[in-house]
Amino acid sequence: MLKLFASTAYGSHHLTPAIRSNPVNSLLFKSLTQLTGWNRSTYELGLRAFSSESDSDTKSSAAIVSTKPCLDDCLTVIALPLPHKPLIPGFYMPIYVKDPEVLAALQESRRQQSPYAGAFLLKDDASSDSSSSSETENILEKLKGKELLNRIHEVGTLAQISSIKGEQVILIGHRRLRITEMVTEDPLTVKVDHLKEKPYDKDDDVIKATYFEVMSTLRDVLSTTSLWRDQVRTYTKHIGDFNYQKLADFGAGISGANKHQNQGVLEELDVHKRLELTLELVKKEVEINKIQESIAKTVEEKFRGERHRILLKEQLKAIKTELGVETDAKSALSEKFRGRIDPIKDKIPEHVLKVIEEELKKMQLLEASSSEYYVTSNYLDWLTVLPWGNSSDENFDVSRAEKILDEDHYGLSDVKERILEFIAVGRLRGTSQGKIICLSGPPGVGKTSIGRSIARALDRKFFRFSVGGLSDVAEIKGHRRTYIGAMPGKMVQCLKSVGTENPLVLIDEIDKLGVRCHNGDPASAMLELLDPEQNANFLDHYLDVTIDLSKVLFVCTANVIDTIPGPLLDRMEVISLAGYITEEKVQIARDYLEKTAQRDCGINPEQVDVSDAALLFLIEKYCREAGVRNLQKHIEKIFRKIALKLVRKGASLEVPENSDDVTDAEDSKSLAKTDLESPETSAEGPTVLTDELATGDSTERKTEQSLVVAETVEKFMIDESNLADYVGKPVFHAEKIYEQTPVGVVMGLAWTSMGGSTLYIETTSVEEGEGKGGLHITGRLGVVMKESAEIAHTVARRIMLEKEAENQFFAKSKLHLHVPAGATPKDGPSAGSTMITSLLSLAMKKPVRKDLAMTGEVTLTGRILAVGGVKEKTIAAKRSGVKVIIFPEANRRDYDELAENVKERLDVHFVDEYDQIFELAFGYDH
Repeated sequence: MLKLFASTAYGSHHLTPAIRSNPVNSLLFKSLTQLTGWNRSTYELGLRAFSSESDSDTKSSAAIVSTKPCLDDCLTVIALPLPHKPLIPGFYMPIYVKDPEVLAALQESRRQQSPYAGAFLLKDDASSDSSSSSETENILEKLKGKELLNRIHEVGTLAQISSIKGEQVILIGHRRLRITEMVTEDPLTVKVDHLKEKPYDKDDDVIKATYFEVMSTLRDVLSTTSLWRDQVRTYTKHIGDFNYQKLADFGAGISGANKHQNQGVLEELDVHKRLELTLELVKKEVEINKIQESIAKTVEEKFRGERHRILLKEQLKAIKTELGVETDAKSALSEKFRGRIDPIKDKIPEHVLKVIEEELKKMQLLEASSSEYYVTSNYLDWLTVLPWGNSSDENFDVSRAEKILDEDHYGLSDVKERILEFIAVGRLRGTSQGKIICLSGPPGVGKTSIGRSIARALDRKFFRFSVGGLSDVAEIKGHRRTYIGAMPGKMVQCLKSVGTENPLVLIDEIDKLGVRCHNGDPASAMLELLDPEQNANFLDHYLDVTIDLSKVLFVCTANVIDTIPGPLLDRMEVISLAGYITEEKVQIARDYLEKTAQRDCGINPEQVDVSDAALLFLIEKYCREAGVRNLQKHIEKIFRKIALKLVRKGASLEVPENSDDVTDAEDSKSLAKTDLESPETSAEGPTVLTDELATGDSTERKTEQSLVVAETVEKFMIDESNLADYVGKPVFHAEKIYEQTPVGVVMGLAWTSMGGSTLYIETTSVEEGEGKGGLHITGRLGVVMKESAEIAHTVARRIMLEKEAENQFFAKSKLHLHVPAGATPKDGPSAGSTMITSLLSLAMKKPVRKDLAMTGEVTLTGRILAVGGVKEKTIAAKRSGVKVIIFPEANRRDYDELAENVKERLDVHFVDEYDQIFELAFGYDH
């Protein structure tokens, strides 16, 4: 078989030459051997191998053209259409013949020692331009006879049928042909003329110059393209003399020209023009090679440094791993994240798991030194550390919860009852979700500690964060993950901290949320966090995946609920903690505050005795607020001063460190014994002291000093007489400053953020005379109280006209109404009845009952309106020794809900009209 020895740039043509004489003398061969490395001995060896191989192949496949028939005798051939490129003489081409009749005819030609056919390029049409190779083959199967004849070019190539294997037919090009007429239609057989080159002058300078330019250009191409160099090696091994026409065919055959350009070379019979066409093709190849080389060089330079750096890093990593110096940080981090999520993969929501997997893949592609790598690893750390599906078991034991609440807090029975109801409902439902509790009350009443007790009663983890003054929405919703240092919001940090999905979260000071600003509206952001209808799909800006907060139990605290935005307050259930009465404060001080202060100061219980009178005096004169925080501070102050006295007492018993005199030691021992055995000292004191002083070691002396302080049990008695020595002079005086209330003075009840309080309203006459009637107001009153004073003046004049028509006091008197403690701002709709009573008392020159206090706003018609803070005002009245209280009828239900110990020894009246107050205050009938 003839060796298939070359392929074109498109992989469809190979070079097959005819054997020539004296091939070594070829000019192109001589010029190209320098590039290919072939010499004469190599050539002759290859020629002999080729000849022997060709002989053996001829016997087996009859692929070599035999001497019978001659090529000139092939005037009638089977026409084979070529869909993609023409067959250049000297090259081979494999084609696929699907038609069985054509295939049989080709096989018959080989058997008849006439293995030749005509190869003609298929012409283009509208369909073939956009058709794929498979579609083109389908078209070829349909073309027959004249239709096929019209679709192929007239000029083609006489092709030797080298082999037939199945449908594959290998053709080797020999000569140019032109179709003259059709002989048969199926298979298409045509008569042809053998085309010969036009005569040319080999010595013509123009032809020679073109020839050498083609050869020089081919040399340039061969110097850069190894594929063509291999083809030339094969060609120069087997081809004979490289004449002008052969060089033109060779250049066109190995170029990457399209089928129309190759067909033009095939049809050109003028050798000079053919050389020019080939020169144009190979020149184009040179330019393409230069562009490719430039692009390759640019890309190589661009990535060479990066590739080298990556290679060095990988080598360093491999060396460190082999030596065991350190593991790959990126792989270790990925393994850590995998280790977190693998055990709980079935509990992680699918959308979250998808994000985690994507981020893990992304992290493997990032450089560890890049900022994006830090952002991604930090993001993965948060995503994987959250307690997906991990909930603590809740305890709905009401008896246990009641015991815990009683242990932690004294009193507050109504609050405890409401919390126990909440826990009982949770037990019946199996869950305690769906409610947001807001504990409202003055400072120091135990709002935060109640939230902690609820968490302990339910066996939930506890987390507290304060939102007082919070103005940045990112603290609640998290920062956008667009910069280094971004963090998730407080709730995500809470879940990471507690490690469960169902903690109790105490949101402290919710009434002090910051106002809307350029950082957003925090009150609106809290809605999504607290609303049970929304927080099941809470979206943190940093995580950017929804998380379920419906299992979290939220407890909020506030001093006042008036400043809580309406939509936020609407989602809460408010539980009010009004404060403690004096008896409750005494009990709290005994059961909780004293014990805590003793423990914190390192004092034994038997060393201090605080009398009940001292506690009562401390509460009444120093700590009158609604809560017990200030009381706690004063008790701690007492115990700190006692601790200082104990330490000074122990210092006076120390043995001088540099004393070696036995007599001095004995004197010190006697002093200690006498001091410790005094009536106020325990008998256990001197035992250790005597033993320790018997040694002279300095280390033992230091131990002795601490033991003296610890075991010197001196009893400190704290009573009303010496209380001022520990906490200073009293801060408050009795609010009820009058034994007999003067004319024009009436006690009112007020509510503040610190609890309830009593205040006097005073009225006096400035001057009298015709037309002098008027009212002047002082006491730093707000707008509401100023309007109440004007209304009170009007209503008092009307009542005076009804009761004592002849009394012209208001018409002739200029009055001054004052509310004491003028430095304190006051405002609120509850002082109207007190102001009217004060004005009437002055007008009638009759004082009100001395143990009377009242509250309530009055309309112009004398109607009494409801007020707030009933419990706080009741506690304040009782603290001031008031026995008779007047409340609006609308507040009867609020008063009925108070604990019995608060209502004890009080005479409370509920009124609808001011006439009822008039009767109670002055004892008049209608």
